Parts: sequence; structure tokens; C-alpha cells
Amino acid sequence: SFTDPSVSMDLLRAVLQPSINEEIRGVFNKYMKFFQTAAINVRDNVGEEVDPEQLIQETCRSCLEQAKLLFSDGKKVVPRLPHEQAVPNRARQMDEELSRRGSPVPKKRKGRPPGQSLSNDRGVSGMAAWKLKVSEPVKRDGPKWDPSRLTETTTFVLGSRANKALGMGGTRGRLYIKHPHLFKYAADPQDKHWLTEQQHMRAIGGKMAYLLIEEDIRDLAASEDYRDSVDLHLEELKPFIPPAWMTEKMQKHMETLRRGGDVPPPEDPPE
Repeated sequence: SFTDPSVSMDLLRAVLQPSINEEIRGVFNKYMKFFQTAAINVRDNVGEEVDPEQLIQETCRSCLEQAKLLFSDGKKVVPRLPHEQAVPNRARQMDEELSRRGSPVPKKRKGRPPGQSLSNDRGVSGMAAWKLKVSEPVKRDGPKWDPSRLTETTTFVLGSRANKALGMGGTRGRLYIKHPHLFKYAADPQDKHWLTEQQHMRAIGGKMAYLLIEEDIRDLAASEDYRDSVDLHLEELKPFIPPAWMTEKMQKHMETLRRGGDVPPPEDPPE
């Protein structure tokens, strides 16, 4: 009943999009080990202020932007950087390296029906289980994601201190990657000014600073993964109660995330 070709094609795209997204997710899972290792190395070399999770997300988005060139109509040519010329070769080398190590590399299969699970292509190993965990969407429901739990008496901790308390040292990004279900709030310039004034953190300029709920971190510490660890140092948490205006911002942030929305990273206000 549609005479507009673009409308008809977009309807078909909408039907197939969930299956396409699932297969794209499988491709990224294949290379996630490399992204994660590289991001952690960057953080170790540059400093604790680097957020590996953010680096991985930005890299994945960049990959998708470059993939658009595969379907370019020739009218718009996006210049490629010199270092990107060798990307195909490096990708093939990584495939070969994975094969040599015996890692489960998904094989191409003809005639796969839309929506078929990618798990059939994975070997039964620790890496396969990790990939399956990564592909699962982060659940943001239940009482821990109820904004009403954030009151004027709720205590928070800095992400960097939470990592140290759980025995991860200064590897701030490991906490967010290992426990993506945790609520975290990126402090904006106004928040960081208050935190600095109250001596909860050093002045870090435009660098990222995350706040987490103390109760969530203590629940993690009491879990089977951490409670018997000799590296557990809960005295490192140094919890604090933020002002009411900051708590209100965090309530709105939690509500937005719970509804599936994306919150842009905080930006410094114009001078």
C-alpha cells in the first residue's frame, strides 16, 4: 500500500533490525578482548583519570562510522587517515592469532535465518561465556534503580575509591566493565567544584569523575566474589552526603537511564 520506495525499504529494515543488531553485536564481541586490553593499557600509561569503558564505547562507535564507507554511493568520500590503511591486514592477523590460540572464532554460515542465536557458533569455553555475558543488555530495573532510593541522606563514594576498596587498585575502569549494572553518575563541573571544596577529591579540571552509591559497593563487597578477598579495604570508601541539588540531578539521571535513554557526558560551561 506504500508507493514511496524509501518508506517500503525502511519498513523492511525495521523488521530485520533486531536480527542485524544481534549479528553486529556478535562481531564486536569477537574483538572486544582487544578493545578491552588496549583501553586498560591506555589507562595504565596515561593515568587513572582515563575511563576505559568510555574509550571502548567511542572506539565501537568509530568502527560503525567507518563501516558506513562500505555502502558509500561515491558522492561523499570520507578521507581515511594513513594509519587506517593497514586495518584490514591487522584484522586478518588477529583472526589468524585467535585461530592459533584455539579461541572460538565465529565461522560464517550460509543461510542463517534472521534472529538465530549467535551462541551456536561459539565453542564452550570461558571466553565464549564471557562473550555471551557481554552481549546481554544491562538490566536497569528493580529496587536499586528506583530514583526514590536516592534521598538527602544517601551516601555516595568516588569511583576511584570504590575500585581501591574492592581490591582493584587504581584501575577505575575495571569496576564499570565488570559490573555494568551499577548506577554511576558522571559529575559535571558544578558537582566537581563542590567535591573539591569539600576536599572529597582533588581538582581535576575537565577529567571524568564518577559517583557511586555506597550501599551498592558494600553489597558487592559482601558478595561471594569479594567477601573473602585479602585485598578488600572498605576503609578506602570515604563516603559522603552530597547536597540536595546534586542528589536531585542524580535522581533524574537514574530515571533517564532506567527508561533506556542516553545521557550525554558532562561538558564544562562556556567561559
